[in-house]
Amino acid sequence: MKWILNFLYVLLLTLLSPVILWRNLRHGRYRQGWKEKLLGRLPTFSSDSEVIWFHAVSVGEVLQLQHVVEHFRNAASDDVQILITTSTDSGFSLATERFAGCTVSWFPLDFSWAVSTALQRVKPDLVVLVELELWPNFLNTCASRGVRTALINARLSDRSFSGYSRIQRIVRPLFQQFAIVAAQTTEYADRLLTLGAQPTATVVTGSIKFDGAESDRRNLNTQRLRALFNIADSEVVFIAGSTQAPEEKLALDVWQQLRATHPNLRLVLVPRHRERFDEVADLVTAMNVSLLRRSQTESTSTGGSDQVILLDTIGELSACWGLADIAFVGGSFGQRGGQNMLEPAAYGAAVCFGPNTWNFKEIVSRLLQAGGAKQLQSPDEFLPTVAELSNDAELRQQYGRAAQRFVAAQPGAISRTVDLLSNSKKSESSDPIRNAA
Repeated sequence: MKWILNFLYVLLLTLLSPVILWRNLRHGRYRQGWKEKLLGRLPTFSSDSEVIWFHAVSVGEVLQLQHVVEHFRNAASDDVQILITTSTDSGFSLATERFAGCTVSWFPLDFSWAVSTALQRVKPDLVVLVELELWPNFLNTCASRGVRTALINARLSDRSFSGYSRIQRIVRPLFQQFAIVAAQTTEYADRLLTLGAQPTATVVTGSIKFDGAESDRRNLNTQRLRALFNIADSEVVFIAGSTQAPEEKLALDVWQQLRATHPNLRLVLVPRHRERFDEVADLVTAMNVSLLRRSQTESTSTGGSDQVILLDTIGELSACWGLADIAFVGGSFGQRGGQNMLEPAAYGAAVCFGPNTWNFKEIVSRLLQAGGAKQLQSPDEFLPTVAELSNDAELRQQYGRAAQRFVAAQPGAISRTVDLLSNSKKSESSDPIRNAA
């Protein structure tokens, strides 16, 4: 099987090579980590002490993992060695900033020789994957070497569950190999069990996104951005974050139409992917609007309320949400399935998003039920919604207070997850789902 997979991976890599080359030349991506990815040449660790390998695919997972690793290191002995791997350029850059005292490297591609070499060099006692990572050669090699694997903050969307169910005979042995499956919800746990996760390994811990959400708008990073962007307390800040096309255009159109009656309305755009930063900057200037780019702002800005702010840096969106009075969470008018709306909710912003939020199905349902957000069913609802929230400060605060209460009522997932990882032996249970939450 591993050689069949190797052949398929080589074929896929060959087919994608023109895209990889184009993004390399156009956006500077995929220029690092090739010896680690293709050959498994990860850093070599000593076998004298315990090695825990945490993997986070990209920026979102890196940010989630940061709080887990901090708590884990506090609970672990001093001689535990920590390896952090990621798969994307932006994730790697952020991980090198956020994980001081840990070794940061690249996750190997799922070629049998790459994963075998990587595991031989790292010699991990435990490999921890975030949300859902299912690489057959990697998991099978871990199993053959006696390396325990854990899946934390695990979730499985309707679409993913439907896809995996069609190949259940293939994926079941992979799910069975996880020694720990820490699911966000009972629904996700049920799906993972159906696909093969071991009942004695499966625990509902809740989502670590709740625990990691900052709620204090006075934190230093948020206040620094406020000063850099020259945002006055009297201004209403409208942030469209984690956006994909055409959501930036929708937000710009709304802002421009409201400017005549709402001159104190500021707009901040935060595209989801860094390769779109220049594209969005060109979009703003093409509409004859003054633009302030975060990457070009090193000290206190002299910008004014007529400028659109473009947050074109990695890892600052979390702090930037603390500026928002009105927060539109992107990826919800396209086919991405939504993005994390808990961060603006934790700050008490008036949160809104489009209809396509299947990646956060349960969170959206509960947040709407709590009165902490507004879901737009079509782009036509964008303008009246932002206009209403701009006009009515009490309505904004009503949404914000409800959202903040909702997030504050869901703590503990990180400590439950760390407790699972810290225990070398799992407690057995006859209950098919051990609900730690």
